[in-house]
Amino acid sequence: MSWGIRLQPVAGRLVPRQNRTAAAEGEEATRHLPGTRTMDDLLLPGDRPHERWMRMALDEARAAEAEDEVPVGAIVVAAGRIVAAAHNQREQLSDPTAHAEMIALTQAAAALGSWRLEGCSLYVTLEPCPMCAGAILQARVPVVVWGAPDPKAGAVESLYRLFEDPRLNHRVDHVGRVLADDCGRILSDFFKRKRTKPG
Repeated sequence: MSWGIRLQPVAGRLVPRQNRTAAAEGEEATRHLPGTRTMDDLLLPGDRPHERWMRMALDEARAAEAEDEVPVGAIVVAAGRIVAAAHNQREQLSDPTAHAEMIALTQAAAALGSWRLEGCSLYVTLEPCPMCAGAILQARVPVVVWGAPDPKAGAVESLYRLFEDPRLNHRVDHVGRVLADDCGRILSDFFKRKRTKPG
């Protein structure tokens, strides 16, 4: 699911087509992306913003599940709009780096015309691994919101705390366990089916 963002392949991945007249203006570019959803479009009575955006990331996780990929989804939000939406594509692309966060970061950078994603927030249904946490730090993303903890590979809280490492030159504010039950359930159900699948 791309939330209306037009996509084009770049280095084997799908990234949004840039609005070339606005991309250089950074965050301002998001106002010109066709089909992007705003916060007003997503208002639910009594809902909390982090949960609202995480539901969008969960939609991406469901898209991954439908493609028989590990169901992890991610979105990037800038100026109240979704500028990137992605899910795991490792099997389809035969690419070990094609995690949801990596693809979403590539999409967002293309949409905004800059690798520095300083005005963005990333929402992801699973605690980022070391690779993705490193890419988030490199992209200067200031805020990450994640869903289910990952006790085997989590690099935000479970195994490592890369976002808080004082030796690095960038810090990332983060909020964890947002809709953790929903984010964890889709993963556990996926792997349960894999284990019981004949052959």
